[in-house]
This record gives sequence, structure tokens and C-alpha cells, in this order.
Amino acid sequence: MADFSLTEEQQALQNNVRQFTADRITPIAAECDEESRFPKDVYKEACDLGLVGSVIPEEYGGAGISELENVLVVEEMGYGCTGIQTSIGATTLAATPLIVAGTEEQKKEYLGRITNDGVFAAYAITEPAAGSDAAGIQCKAVKHGDEWVLNGQKAFITNASFANWFIVFATIDASTRHKGIMAFVVDADSEGLTVGKKEKKMGQRASDTAEVILEDVKVPAKNVIAEAGHGFKVAMHTFDRTRPDIAATACGLMRRALDESCKFALERKTFGVPIAQHQAVQIMIAEMAIKYEATRLLCHKAAWMIDTGERSSHVASYSKAFGADAAMQVATDAVQVFGGVGYMRDYPVEKLMRDAKILQIYEGTSQIQRMVIARNVLSRYQ
Repeated sequence: MADFSLTEEQQALQNNVRQFTADRITPIAAECDEESRFPKDVYKEACDLGLVGSVIPEEYGGAGISELENVLVVEEMGYGCTGIQTSIGATTLAATPLIVAGTEEQKKEYLGRITNDGVFAAYAITEPAAGSDAAGIQCKAVKHGDEWVLNGQKAFITNASFANWFIVFATIDASTRHKGIMAFVVDADSEGLTVGKKEKKMGQRASDTAEVILEDVKVPAKNVIAEAGHGFKVAMHTFDRTRPDIAATACGLMRRALDESCKFALERKTFGVPIAQHQAVQIMIAEMAIKYEATRLLCHKAAWMIDTGERSSHVASYSKAFGADAAMQVATDAVQVFGGVGYMRDYPVEKLMRDAKILQIYEGTSQIQRMVIARNVLSRYQ
């Protein structure tokens, strides 16, 4: 029989992160958004609490928590600010290729930097002309003796300005598409690697997003994570494990929108009664609650499948596609509940609406998720 309850340990973890978020993230979220500033002191505290890269196995200094426990952590921090959560989560995203495909030496060195030194890491696959078409990357990898030389440009890279190291995907031959893609771990201080302009964004402005330029960057052979023909698989396997985190972020945002909307609806009066008594408002609030609960169930199922070793890519896409679209609608409805003041920056819901949009875009757009899902469904009939 299915059991949806959390263990005492999981409840304690959830409560601890909820308190950390209430104390350290929620109070500064609007300020960080306004200033487009990521709070490094909060990141350090999160590291000290084991909340950064918490899925890293214990043998490399991590907490070694399950994916289900990880999505609990992500939801709670996403409630406070999805921008801050995105930067914290980006280090986990970068760590994942090493967890699933790295050598023992790579894991000890680079995962150890996260768990021991509290560094940032970044995942660099997106390029100016290769976003949804991840197999179309142009960043070039050429073998020279015992080294690889990388040349290319990466775009929209979270944590680029802060990263101690990058996971970089490059190709030996762009014409072969996914068959030519390799994966490397590259130190941020490598000669020829520079961080370009910081992006001015609609939402999630607290997270750092910038371009990365590679000009004759030399990478030792020991830093190859995946050879040609396997790099693309590592990238997709990574997304299978991290897309539920996006759904969890969506859950945090939706729960915040629901909380803010309910409080406002019970206080704001029109026609002599609180607007919570108006059926039109009740319907929007009910829809918010439904979308939150449905996303959470999909998210938890995807996490459970990862933990049990089941093939999870299609359910990860279910959770990401449904959750991202739901979060956008919930945030939009929250602004509607607030009416005119919801459009103003004096209230938190306009930020939630701006923050929600990117959930439909990064780590595979909602349209790409549906292509993944359709292929999986159709394969059952072939």
C-alpha cells in the first residue's frame, strides 16, 4: 500500500530548512531581487548546514540524503526565494555528472571542494545557438597530447561569476551532434576561461547568471568525465535526476503564492465583505491548491523512482512540465487575487510571477518536456 507520510527524520529535516528559510532567505528576498545580488553569506550558512550539494555521498563529505529528502529541502528554500534557491541548486546540478559518471579521483577532488570548502560550481551546456537543441553545441574540444583544448562560448550559466569549477560540454565534431559530445570538469582559474557579461533578467534576479568564454583552455585528460559519444548521455542522465528539483522549486513558489493570497483574501474587503467570500476568488485559490498538491505528488514520485533505481526520465519530465506551467498560472492568479496592488513591488506576488517564468524554460522547456513524454508514451505502442 502506498505511504505518503514522511519519516520523523524527514520531518525534522523539512522543519529545519523551513526555519532557515524563514530566518535567512525570506526576509532578504525582495532586497536581493531589487539589487540583482546573491547573498554569499546565506550560501556559506547553507553549506555549513549541509544544504548545498546535500545529495553528495557521505564518502565525499556530503550529507548523502535521498532525492526525496532533497526535494523537501529544495521546496522549502524555494518558498523563500527561487532565485537564491536556483544558485544553491546549481551547485548540485554541477555535482551530479560527477556523482553519476566521475572517476574516484574527480569525485574526491571536486565534490570535496564543495563539501569541505563551500565553493560554488556551475553546469555549462547552454550556448547562444544551442539551448533546447542540446545536441547542437558548437564548443570545440581538440586533443593535444595529454590535454584537451576547449574553444567556445556558453550562455546563461548560473553561478558563472562565483564558480570554483565548471562542468563543460564540448564536441569533437559538431556535425556528429550527440555522438561527438564530451564532458569535462574545468577549473575556473584555467588560463583562457573568462566570465562575460552578467545578464539582466526578468526574474530570479538574486541568482547569478552570466556567459562563459573559453579560448584555448587546456584541460588535462584526467578531467574528462565522458568521452565522445557518452557526454550527451551524461547530460541527459543529469537532467533526469535534477528536473524533479525544478518541480520542487515550483512547489515552494506555489505554496508561497497560496499563503500570500489566502492571507490577503481574508483581510481585503470589497462590497462589505472579505474577498475570500467571493466565489471567483475562491475558485482561483482552489485551483492554486490543486496545482500545488498535484505537482508535489509528481515531484515526490519522480524522486522516489530515482531513489529506487527505476527509469525516471518520463516522470521527471511530467513533474517538471506540469510543475513549471502550474507555477506560472498560480503566480499569475496570485497577482489577480491582489488586484492592482499585486502589480506593485510593495507586495511579494509580482516577484513570484516574474520568478515563475524561467521554470518553464531552464533545464528543458515545457515544450521539450512534452517531446520527451510523447516519445516515451509512443514507444509503448511501437
